Amino acid sequence: MKNSDLSRTALAAFAPVVWGSTYVVTTELLPVGHPLFAGLLRALPAGLVALALTRTLPRGSWWAKAAALGVLNIGLFFPFLFIAAERLPGGVAATLGAAQPLVVALLAVGVLKENASAWRLAWGVIGMLGVGLVVLGPAAGFDLVGVLAGLGGAATMALGVTLTKKWGRPAGATPMAFAGWQLTAGGLFLVPVTFLFEGPPPAIGLTALLGYLWLGGVGGLLAYVLWFRAIGTLPVTSVSMLGLLSPMVAALLGVVVLGQTLDPVQLFGFALALAAILASQRPAPVLVKGVLQ
Repeated sequence: MKNSDLSRTALAAFAPVVWGSTYVVTTELLPVGHPLFAGLLRALPAGLVALALTRTLPRGSWWAKAAALGVLNIGLFFPFLFIAAERLPGGVAATLGAAQPLVVALLAVGVLKENASAWRLAWGVIGMLGVGLVVLGPAAGFDLVGVLAGLGGAATMALGVTLTKKWGRPAGATPMAFAGWQLTAGGLFLVPVTFLFEGPPPAIGLTALLGYLWLGGVGGLLAYVLWFRAIGTLPVTSVSMLGLLSPMVAALLGVVVLGQTLDPVQLFGFALALAAILASQRPAPVLVKGVLQ
């Protein structure tokens, strides 16, 4: 991997690493029972700040494209994510979310007209298995609505990531402006959804305010700027595999912050998922005279 690609990959990895803190921040700092409101505050204020800073609006067909990407990547993804989290044990929800790289690999063939890659698919399966070993426990259970929501979240964001790669970024739009369009569109979509399902917003104390600022400023604006920038400059399947870092970071924070422990099976799964992430960042090996190169 070239040094330039390595630096872009490292910056892209920042986003899922930060997203891995969402569970700890939500459970330890935010009011209970308002996950959609947390998603709304993660998206809309960050999007409006980005628009104010860049003073760049979509033009022509990009109004519709930005709205579609914002709804897929954020507006639909957040509700699916929180429904799965509420109706399923965290490990089951995280494992379903880890299916996203597999969906992206398949969409890349149909939407981006890329050649099917057994290499990407194999490491996607291995990565999902590794995440499952880390986060699934003996108390894991399955609820049909929760499972459908988990798969729906993986599918909507996978489609959003793939279309982001297909459409690219219009000339004159910086990564911050591009992220701002999507965060704003997704946030506006979440406004009626949030008030319909959760009612009035909760009271916000200092602790909750700090949590929302982290989710919106770092986990929202900064993370999505780097994420969408990476999608435009790196192979989409490689970027999607970096998303496996989120449940792994969440597991590590559970150990460090919440006093949880990882048993040998979980440590093996951790190593397996990490190997899948690293291997997926490299080009697939080619067979030259019977030897893999």
